Amino acid sequence: MPNRTVFFISDGTGITAETFGNSILAQFPGKRRHIRRPFIDTVEKALTVQGEINATAAAEGVKPVVFITLARDDVRDILTSAECQCLMMDMFGAFVEPLEVEFGIKSNHRVGRFSDAAKSQEYNERIEAINFSLAHDDGQSARNLEAADVILVGVSRCGKTPTSLYLAMQHGIKAANYPLIPEDFERGQLPSALAPHKKKCFGLTIDPDRLSQIRNERRPGSKYAAFENCRYEVAEAETMMKRHQIDWLSSTHKSIEEIATTILRDIRPDRLTY
Repeated sequence: MPNRTVFFISDGTGITAETFGNSILAQFPGKRRHIRRPFIDTVEKALTVQGEINATAAAEGVKPVVFITLARDDVRDILTSAECQCLMMDMFGAFVEPLEVEFGIKSNHRVGRFSDAAKSQEYNERIEAINFSLAHDDGQSARNLEAADVILVGVSRCGKTPTSLYLAMQHGIKAANYPLIPEDFERGQLPSALAPHKKKCFGLTIDPDRLSQIRNERRPGSKYAAFENCRYEVAEAETMMKRHQIDWLSSTHKSIEEIATTILRDIRPDRLTY
């Protein structure tokens, strides 16, 4: 596939268009230039973007690829018209219109994921979950752990914090995370704050080589980052999780999305439909 410019255009944030588009484009080789144009919700804005697309086509000599999620017909018509010199991938046209025919009703053509965020329970739950995860990051607080949906445990820098925040932001999950440290390994016990909540715990581990690389970026040449220390901590953490029958997985070759989905499946399967 030749290298091309790819536009992601939406009347909302553009995240859906970009996520879907990148999933499709990942099937093809090539280095692409990505341009996101969010909040294109008027005819005037659509005409401006159409001009940008056509200028890109003229400058590069090939059609840009354009992924759109646009609810308003008058806005969408500007970009799907013959005047727009691109390969158009219209997600609403591909999915919403066939569903309208199948269901026998018109969609509400709502712009964006939330029509009014202030009135959305789902949105408010996500904000509450984000605040909870930030307050309970890296064992900062053991208060109110009974309210957690999941508590991630593992050695420092194995991916607990980004996974916690992803669970909160994307799924409204109240995710705390708690580090396992050398003092815990010497005692051979989980931190006392976790003992009453063991059923909510989910472990992350990581390859010692990869952990050493990550830690060396933060504290180069330190004992904390030394391979032998990393190997010791990972082995002790895995032994502790096995002893306490805590499910765990390795974050070494998995994306945050894969890790989060596994956690939801095992800890909160009801939230897979969130």
